[in-house]
Amino acid sequence: QVQLVESGGGLVQPGGSLRLSCAASGRTFNNYAMGWFRQAPGKEREFVSAINWSGSNVLYADSVKGRFTISRDFAKNTLYLQMNSLKPEDTAVYYCERGGIYGSGSREPYEYAYWGQGNQVTVSS
Repeated sequence: QVQLVESGGGLVQPGGSLRLSCAASGRTFNNYAMGWFRQAPGKEREFVSAINWSGSNVLYADSVKGRFTISRDFAKNTLYLQMNSLKPEDTAVYYCERGGIYGSGSREPYEYAYWGQGNQVTVSS
């Protein structure tokens, strides 16, 4: 069974930072592209960031580029999203997702078959 366990969400003031983590089993992590999506109330699921299977290439939505950093740690079987300079419009539930084997990473939700449980990120003063 694919297991993606997320942590790190919470309430933060505008301009603050959070780091989301997504812990996965070895089988669900190694050699797979990974991504982060988010969904705000009343909105469609939105691409945030992706990383290819080897960690050598990354993608970012224009809305977060320069503020967010995606990374993966193979030794810990963990995907991260470092979020800096957070804005109220970043408020959403964030989902870790697994993409295709040897995948390059994608902005398209259909490329991701499995989701983590989601983490609420609220940016407010």
